[in-house]
Amino acid sequence: MNILRFPLVFIFLISNSLWVRSQDNKINGLSMVASRSTIHKVKAEALQQTGSNFVAVMPYAFMPKADEVEFIFDTNRQWSGETLSGIGADVKTLQALEIEVMLKPHIWVGSGVFTGDIAMTSENDWVQFEKNYKAYVMAFVKLAEKNQVSLFCLGTELHEFVTRRPGFWCELIEDVKAVYSGQLTYAENWDTYQNVGFWDSLDFIGIDAYFPISDSKTPSLKEVNSTWETLKIDLESFSEDYQTKILFTEYGYRSIDFAGKEPWDSSRSDYSANELAQLNLLTGLHQSLWAEEWFAGGFLWKWFPNFDSTSERHKNRFTVQGKTSEAYLKSFYKQ
Repeated sequence: MNILRFPLVFIFLISNSLWVRSQDNKINGLSMVASRSTIHKVKAEALQQTGSNFVAVMPYAFMPKADEVEFIFDTNRQWSGETLSGIGADVKTLQALEIEVMLKPHIWVGSGVFTGDIAMTSENDWVQFEKNYKAYVMAFVKLAEKNQVSLFCLGTELHEFVTRRPGFWCELIEDVKAVYSGQLTYAENWDTYQNVGFWDSLDFIGIDAYFPISDSKTPSLKEVNSTWETLKIDLESFSEDYQTKILFTEYGYRSIDFAGKEPWDSSRSDYSANELAQLNLLTGLHQSLWAEEWFAGGFLWKWFPNFDSTSERHKNRFTVQGKTSEAYLKSFYKQ
């Protein structure tokens, strides 16, 4: 039996890699919000019906402060969907429906401090923090390898950490590659992705793509496309420099007035809902980028597996669920 097992695993890994690399198969992804309990098959089937072929599953770690070494993950105080066991169960449920998975670790800093500002104040603290972060990443890398997860993201929007400690990241990538046979990316913010020094060691250049698009209350499709035509010049050039495709590890817009002005804004302010703004921004992005050879696809931010259609909570938030953009997205992803 052991003689037969190796070829079968090898064939799976080869076919999996070819799927991701195929020119004809864009990553039509969704970023799935972690839930209190593991995702039910019925909820996963609803996600599958969007036409998405890839889902980002996001384990969370927590830091009380951005300049202190305390680092918390995989505890019984967290939601199941943020832990090793919960992530493992969700991965299996999604894979059973032939949905590929990107495992994408995130950090939540107390008071909502931006993760790009995480930085220690002494060398000793940096060394300890690096040990903590490596333990976090490697725990989920091993889970990814065990479950034959297609794509692993090494971190999300950690600009200061990445630029101040390049040696750590080079070593981390080598350590990950020693145990993980899938593809690798890292998710950097839209305005700092050019400062990352290790793109040539990864399979995709990962960008959380909240580029400013328009100052208009309701951007027209023509206006959105025009902005992307300009943005595309630098993106394509950057991809060519590294001979590596660009993947939008996050992209999306809120259904609010002026949604294209500061797309990264996730504040709880009471903005007026505007579904047409969201629709035009998404449509323009798809029309401008999805056919480009240097572009690998992206993960829409975000999708709630336990979405409550009777709630007003997400009326002006990022999700397309229950909005005009949901029907559009299903049509686009199923093309």
